[in-house]
Amino acid sequence: MTRSPEAVPTAQTTPNTKSSRKEEHKMKYIVVTGGTLSGLGKGTTISSLGVVLKSCGLRVTAIKIDPYLNIDAGTMSPYEHGEVFVLEDGGEADLDLGNYERFLDITLSRDHNITTGKIYERVIRRERQGDYLGKTVQVVPHVTDAIQEWIRDVSLRPVDNKQGPADVCLIEVGGTVGDIESSVYLEALQQFSYRVGLENFCLMQLAFVPVMGVVGEQKTKPTQHSVKFLREAGLRPDFIFCRAENELEEATKRKIGLFCQTRVDHVISVHDVSNIYHVPLVLEQQSVGTLVCERLKLVPGLPSPREGSPSPFDLRTWRQLAERSDAPEVSVKIGIVGKYTGLADSYLSVIKALKHAGVSAGLKVTIEWIESSDLEPAMKMKDPFLYDEAWKKLKDVDGVLCPGGFGDRGIEGKSLSARHCRETGTPYFGICLGLQTAVIDVARSMLGLERANSEEFDKETPDKCCVFMPDHSGGQLGGTMRLGARCTIINDPNSLAYKLYDCQPVVYERHRHRYEVNPDLVQQFEGAGLKFVGTDERKQRMEIAELEGHDFFLGVQFHPEFKSRPFRPSPPFLGFVLASAGLLQKRLERNGGKLLAEGPFDPLVLPSEAGENCSARLNVNSSQPPEQPAKAKGASGGPGVVSSVLAK
Repeated sequence: MTRSPEAVPTAQTTPNTKSSRKEEHKMKYIVVTGGTLSGLGKGTTISSLGVVLKSCGLRVTAIKIDPYLNIDAGTMSPYEHGEVFVLEDGGEADLDLGNYERFLDITLSRDHNITTGKIYERVIRRERQGDYLGKTVQVVPHVTDAIQEWIRDVSLRPVDNKQGPADVCLIEVGGTVGDIESSVYLEALQQFSYRVGLENFCLMQLAFVPVMGVVGEQKTKPTQHSVKFLREAGLRPDFIFCRAENELEEATKRKIGLFCQTRVDHVISVHDVSNIYHVPLVLEQQSVGTLVCERLKLVPGLPSPREGSPSPFDLRTWRQLAERSDAPEVSVKIGIVGKYTGLADSYLSVIKALKHAGVSAGLKVTIEWIESSDLEPAMKMKDPFLYDEAWKKLKDVDGVLCPGGFGDRGIEGKSLSARHCRETGTPYFGICLGLQTAVIDVARSMLGLERANSEEFDKETPDKCCVFMPDHSGGQLGGTMRLGARCTIINDPNSLAYKLYDCQPVVYERHRHRYEVNPDLVQQFEGAGLKFVGTDERKQRMEIAELEGHDFFLGVQFHPEFKSRPFRPSPPFLGFVLASAGLLQKRLERNGGKLLAEGPFDPLVLPSEAGENCSARLNVNSSQPPEQPAKAKGASGGPGVVSSVLAK
């Protein structure tokens, strides 16, 4: 990119340069770019780096740059970009922000996700307001300056419930180096490195090191070419993280160091591991924390433990987490009845929340993917084999989870899965749309409302179980989606939800929906045994439903998966996994009627202790990640050689 004379910000061209320069030099910036191909696992790698830095006693924040022109991920198809991760403030963001929140135990905002759409929107708005004083608005310097200002401002916001800015800001640049969409960000970062000073700016490149043919030689040429693209943008990587199937050989490290002009000990092997919690340990084994602190002149401290428990960023605790993820002898099989099962990234936070619950409970969670439309009678006529296979899977699982979604495709299948669980006593957990389809089934089967449906799917039905309940916010008057953290009041102290949330009458969970259970039908539903034990403050919005006489039939309008953490699993998810293993009542009795999801890990479950169904499922190969449907394998992970847990 041709750089104009105005490209390098000066005291005359940059607002508040003197006042902000001191603040900027307190912050250390680590930028991670990707080379060769996408899907290498930048999100997991940068999150793992953050864990290592936090184990050194440093406070960490994170920013994700997505070069697409969308304002945010809210309108993207799950097949296009994976799940939409909902933040505390209602921001709809890239799924990598979920990785940051889970690994680093921080709370990010919508502004921590930079998109080209947001940047251009800001620049054009300023131009319309006359902020550029009649100048010709150009990519350089106006767009690049806007990117730098955004990074500077957002990086100083606390994200860990402490006062003041963090010590280190991790910045992930989406896509791959060399993409035309990323070029403006590389230019902005080249300028930014000068603005903050090289002692406060560290660049890391994540590159692919394939093994070709039967010879088994690790090839470095893709890495060399990706570094070449960086140099053309005026950037030189301080560290090169190499994604490989097996650990990087010393000869390979030396070759990369020679041709990329990088210290050999700054060439880091990021090879495939049995689960993602091993990645911080892999980095620490190569002294990454020490090397980064040395490069940025950071002084390591000691991590601050949470009250009453060891710090999750003490790597000894993290090692326990990684080893427990591999160790369970007993597996519990959970069926996910979804609309987007062709790409497991569509339900990434659900998968992670199930895994967190399994680790805490001492169980291995295996996932059975069930396409909801395959359960419908229409599929029996169209493809009897798919229909029979789907029902066989549904009847074979220990518990059924019905996640959220939009649109009418597959709705009947979701409703039928809820009916199956209701009639057979199988644990059922419905999230958002999963709650609504369970309500539709109860209306049809138990209330005799044959045309019962959601207004979203049938606007003409006389029996509207779920209705449009817009939520207008002051920030965006035209917005109708109910988004972000909202209050739920648990009204019944005898309810299962009350026990799962440790007898707390008020909880805050994240929402993403427009339609809700029709309050006019609540009395009829409760008369049939479907109790709404949780509502909003005004008791107009039904938030939590339970079925009387069923050990675990729980529906929630919110999305608890977005707040699940490795050391703090989501209470509904932990309760669901324990119920599917036949262990929930035992846990509640042991803890005086409370779940205590934040308590210490349970001992690993022995085959003799689990429920009758899952106790027979001995975990023969516990190191493998959950299987995706055959048609989805490799869909988001590039070539098969790197389609591993790291790519998530």
